[in-house]
Amino acid sequence: MEIERATLDDCHLVKGMVVVIDVLRAYTTAACLFDRGARGIILVSKVEEALCLREEHPEFLIVGEVNGIRVDGFDLGNSPSEVNGRDFTGKTIIQRTTAGTQGVVGAKRANIILAAALTNISATVHYIQNIKPKSITLLQTGLFPHEGWGDEDIACADCIEAKLLGNQVDWEEINKRVRSSRSGLRYDGTHAAFSPSDLEIALQHDKFKFAMVVKRNEGLHYLQKEEMDEYP
Repeated sequence: MEIERATLDDCHLVKGMVVVIDVLRAYTTAACLFDRGARGIILVSKVEEALCLREEHPEFLIVGEVNGIRVDGFDLGNSPSEVNGRDFTGKTIIQRTTAGTQGVVGAKRANIILAAALTNISATVHYIQNIKPKSITLLQTGLFPHEGWGDEDIACADCIEAKLLGNQVDWEEINKRVRSSRSGLRYDGTHAAFSPSDLEIALQHDKFKFAMVVKRNEGLHYLQKEEMDEYP
């Protein structure tokens, strides 16, 4: 299997199967939403799109942020710890984030898209192995190397690649990388929008036994969970 890497800068070029990664926090939050009973998540790139969708469907809830801060009019921020305190059974969620949802919407040429974080990493790998693609692209949405951002998503991509190649993962080292990443350092308790609990949840690798798969329909990107109960 050929494994390639991409970022938001070149996500519009990727083809085939793509794994869109956002550890802090979009796809950790999405996984928690599914765990708390959400029926599905509509991923959008623009704040205005999220608000318009909710105007059309008042029963939908909006989760997300701009530059990490919850937007006025959104029901919740992009916080897994905030999600974990609520019941979303049967709810449809609209999610807009600065990095993660941009990658899904931007990967216009991909034909299979998964969303991943450390919390569902083995289920994601198992889903890929079942498909047996000739190539795959790991899209690291938080990676802005010239500004020093993104090692948490590189670490997650490294884990996925290692598992696909049959190699062991040094979880202690991965945890250190995520904690010491520029994003990870924000979760030190000094910023109200960045709860330390969010970081701890994001580090719970394999907490969830489902992959998260994107389905396109009438111009919208629907994220759905696919249970993957049986894997090593």
